[in-house]
Amino acid sequence: MTMLGSSSSLPGSSGYLDLHPERKMFYFNNPYILGLTVVAGIGGLLFGYDTVPLCPFFSFFLKKKRKEKEYTECYIGGALLYIKDDFEVVRNSSFLQETIVSMALVGAIIGAAAGGWINDAYGRKKATLLADVIFALGAIVMAAAPDPYVLILGRFLVGLGIGVASVTAPVYIAEASPSEIRGGLVSTNVFMITGGQFLSYLVNLGFTEVPGTWRWMLGVSGVPAVIQFSLMLCLPESPRWLFMKDDKEKAIAVLSKIYDVARLEDEIDYLAAQAEEERHKKKDVSYLQVFKTKEIRLAFLVGAGLQAFQQFTGINTVMYYSPTIVQMAGFESNQLALLLSLVVAAMNAAGTVLGIYLIDRCGRRKLTLSSLGGVIISLVILSAAFFFQSSGSSSGVLGWIAVVGLALYIAFFAPGMGPVPWTVNSEIYPEAYRGICGGMSATVNWVSNLIVAQSFLSIAEIIGTGATFLILAVVAVIAFIFVLVLLPETKGLTFEEVERIWKERAWGSASNSESLLERENES
Repeated sequence: MTMLGSSSSLPGSSGYLDLHPERKMFYFNNPYILGLTVVAGIGGLLFGYDTVPLCPFFSFFLKKKRKEKEYTECYIGGALLYIKDDFEVVRNSSFLQETIVSMALVGAIIGAAAGGWINDAYGRKKATLLADVIFALGAIVMAAAPDPYVLILGRFLVGLGIGVASVTAPVYIAEASPSEIRGGLVSTNVFMITGGQFLSYLVNLGFTEVPGTWRWMLGVSGVPAVIQFSLMLCLPESPRWLFMKDDKEKAIAVLSKIYDVARLEDEIDYLAAQAEEERHKKKDVSYLQVFKTKEIRLAFLVGAGLQAFQQFTGINTVMYYSPTIVQMAGFESNQLALLLSLVVAAMNAAGTVLGIYLIDRCGRRKLTLSSLGGVIISLVILSAAFFFQSSGSSSGVLGWIAVVGLALYIAFFAPGMGPVPWTVNSEIYPEAYRGICGGMSATVNWVSNLIVAQSFLSIAEIIGTGATFLILAVVAVIAFIFVLVLLPETKGLTFEEVERIWKERAWGSASNSESLLERENES
């Protein structure tokens, strides 16, 4: 095997592609890799679709449609209105209502935590298939639930499937992607999430007049899982995972469908050399080693930090307050509430498409910084609008200012802070730790999601909505500094080049190979 030396000769690296520009791939170059990405990205539809029957937009619309005076509490949405009609015990218990909603998040936390180990032990393909089975089973249990307790079990199963899928899809796509388009392909999974949300608004609204409304809303969510399971059976395992498990023949068969002949040999030689290097490293891969090994600890700090900031910069909070913002502008019609839900979901999806285009051109770091800069400005605008409203001003201008703040927030958040945390976490960890660390960082995301869901309304009631948005703006400033100081640029780099960045940050410049090897053994 050819042992590739300098970083400029690495397949997929910027230096390699400068020397061989004819071998550079583009997003739509290869139908096979694009198809693989879309099928793997259906995992995004699993939780993109599942959020809508319980989302604030849908709840707001249905409450107004049914002429009730107030729309429901945060994250207890349209389906729950109908569930309360069927089960009196749910109608009379806030605890049961909150449990039905939050149990999916609890399941997602557990699924993400276990998903990393499942990925490493059994492969990305089997992990995806397992997530599909669990999710589809959960959807069936929810649709057929004879009582709220069985419904809660179904929500938990759905959450488990979501958690495993949230870890697996980005890693599977990243490991099958040429490095020069890896960011765009991984971001496609995030587009599937936002696109799934938009699609499910349309689908679920069609069930509002159908008998057994909530059963259809929740049960149909299993359809994407069935579709993905069927298609995934025809797709291969990740070529990098196959190399790691010493199944070179299957790995080469997959690579031959991704790369042309001119580049294929270089990729095979390179992956073989890296697999050989991995085998000479320590075998005790564990959760404890993530924190004991300095360079992996640094990478995890950045990856988990990005996932936490994605939630704590307020995406779900801003989405929740969208109907209120429209009311502030002086519009209260049912049609406008519905239009808002569709427009905001469409903006979120469109912004993610822009992120797919920019992430491999501008880079992860610049895209994230510009995204956070816009998020800070928009949160300040929203905060000011709510502050002035609470001071007694009822001017419709304040409402329109808030609408502008909402539009700016979505426009800036969706291309950057939406896809970048998932993309970065799919590429910053060494091969042996990619599943474990990806699962741990996804768990941080889901835990942060749960904290925001359970605490935002209470905080807003105590200090006011304007002050709460101002706190989110401060968090976004901290996130900006975090990215500026800690996030390296990984655009166009191979996984091994990224790994070298963390080693240099951990131990300094590694010009002496013997010294570096000594440090690795010590870790």
